[in-house]
Amino acid sequence: MIFVKIVDVPDPPENVRCTSVGEDCGTILWDAPIFDGGAPLKGYLMERKKKGSSRWTKLNFDVYEPTTYEAKRMIEGVYYEMRVFAINSIGLSQPSLTSKPFMPIAATSEPIRLSVHDVTDSTCSLKWLAPEKIGAGGLDGYVIEYCKEGDTEWVVANQELCERQGFVVRGLPVGEKIDFRVVAVNIAGRSPPASLGQPVTIREIMEYPKIRLPRDLRTRFIRKVGEKINLTIPFQGKPRPVATWFKDGQPIDPTMVSIRNSNVDSILFIRSAEREHTGKYELVLKIENMEDRAAIQIQIVDKPGPPQKLHVTEVWGFNAATEWEPPKDNGNCEITGYTIQKADLKTKEWFTVYEHNRRPNCTATDLIMGNEYMFRVYSVNLCGRSDDPCFCKNTAVIAKTELEIKRAPYTKKDKSCAPMFTQPLVDRSVVAGYSTAISCSVKGYPKPKIVWMKNKMILGENPKFLMRNYQGVLTLNIRKPGTFDSGKYSCIAVNDLGKEEVECKLSVRLPTDPDKAKEE
Repeated sequence: MIFVKIVDVPDPPENVRCTSVGEDCGTILWDAPIFDGGAPLKGYLMERKKKGSSRWTKLNFDVYEPTTYEAKRMIEGVYYEMRVFAINSIGLSQPSLTSKPFMPIAATSEPIRLSVHDVTDSTCSLKWLAPEKIGAGGLDGYVIEYCKEGDTEWVVANQELCERQGFVVRGLPVGEKIDFRVVAVNIAGRSPPASLGQPVTIREIMEYPKIRLPRDLRTRFIRKVGEKINLTIPFQGKPRPVATWFKDGQPIDPTMVSIRNSNVDSILFIRSAEREHTGKYELVLKIENMEDRAAIQIQIVDKPGPPQKLHVTEVWGFNAATEWEPPKDNGNCEITGYTIQKADLKTKEWFTVYEHNRRPNCTATDLIMGNEYMFRVYSVNLCGRSDDPCFCKNTAVIAKTELEIKRAPYTKKDKSCAPMFTQPLVDRSVVAGYSTAISCSVKGYPKPKIVWMKNKMILGENPKFLMRNYQGVLTLNIRKPGTFDSGKYSCIAVNDLGKEEVECKLSVRLPTDPDKAKEE
C-alpha cells in the first residue's frame, strides 16, 4: 500500500490586531491560520509600515513561534500598520490582512514638586510643576485625589480636569490626616501619581515669620535722582505677621516713603527718589514674640560736581601736562573718570582730549606750534558727566622753534621708452555706408609720432578719414566706407628710440535686401 500526503504552504494568519501601545512600541496579536498546509507550522514573520506608505519593514529574520509580538522602535504620534506571514516546511504563506492603523503614544510622566502651599481648618492648597516628559499626546489637565491616612479608597477632588498647576481642596475634615496625590491626564490615559511624602493634618498651623528677600535686594540697591522706587518684599507667617519699616534705626517718615502691607508681602514705594532717601532700610516682621528682620541698603545717586583747581603744570615740545583735584560733590557714588577737553584761543572750539581718564591728571599731545591752548575737565560717575566743567586757571603756549628741513636728494627717473602697442588693431567686417572706426593703444617716451596707412600708402588729409590720439589711444574714424575702402590698415608709431607697427584687415560688404532674402 502506498500512502500519499499532499502538502502546501499554510494559509495566512488571521485577525491581526494591536492590543496595547506604549511610547515607542505596540503589542500585536493574531490567530493561527485555519489550514497549516498539511505540515506543522514552524512560526511567523512580521512586517510593519507607516500608514500611507508602501514600504514594508521586516521585524524579525528568525522564525518567531508565539502568536503575540511586541513591536518596538516606533515613532510616537505616527500611525502604523502590521501584517504577519505563516511558515511551515514548504514555505511562506501569503501575507495576512493588514491590521487597523494604530499609533504609539504614552501617558505623561508624573507631575513634579508637589507641595502644600497652605492649610486651614477645612482646606488644603496644593501646588506642583508640569511633568518633565509630556510627549505627542500633549497634556489635557490634572486630577487631584485624596484619602484618609490608612484608607485605600481615593476621592476625586475636582469634577473637571484642572488646567492650572495649583488647586484648593475644600470640605476636608478638621484634625484628620489626609494623603494627597496628583495625576496628569492626556489621550493615552493617566500618568503615574505624584504624592506627598507624608499625610497633611487639616488644621490651622502656626508658621514662623520669614522674610523672602529678593536676590537683587541683597546687595546695594542703586537708583538715580528722580527715578521711581517700588520694592515688593514677600514674606510668610501665620497668623498674619505685623510688618514695620525703619530707616537708619528710626521709624519711616510716611510723608517721604509710602508703605503698603498685605498678608503675604510688604511694598515700599517712593514716587520720585531724592538723595535724602539714601540709607539703610530695615523690615521687621513680628508674630507675638517671634520676629524676622531684613535690611536693604538704598543709595540714590546724582551727577557729580565739577573738579577743582585745574591748572597746567608743564609745557614741553608739542605737549602740555595738566592736574586737578576731585570734585567736592561726588553725586553720592564713586567718580569713575574724567573727560578732558582743549580749545585754541584763536577759534575757541572745544575738542575732547581724553574720555574716562581715571587719574586726576593727563598730558595733551600733538598740540600745534605757535598756538595757545586752554583746558577744561568734567567729572564722570554712574549718572554721567557733571553739568559744569572746571576751567583751567592758566594756558599752555606752544612756542615756535627753529626747524631745519632736510630734503632727500632728488634723482630724476629715466622714463624713456621705445614705442610699444599695448592694444593691437583687430580685423573688422562692416556694412557699406555705415561709419566705422578702428582703434589701438600705444605707449612710449618721448611721445611717438603716429602714421596711419592703407595698403602701405600713407593716409593724407583725406576728409573721409579722421585720426585721433587721446592719451595713447589711437582711433581712425572712416566716414561712410564703400567697398573700395576694404584693405589692410596699419598704424606706425615712431620716436627716437625705435619704431613699432600694427595692422588689421577691414572688409566692407554690401547691405543685403531683406525682401529679396525672403524670396530666396
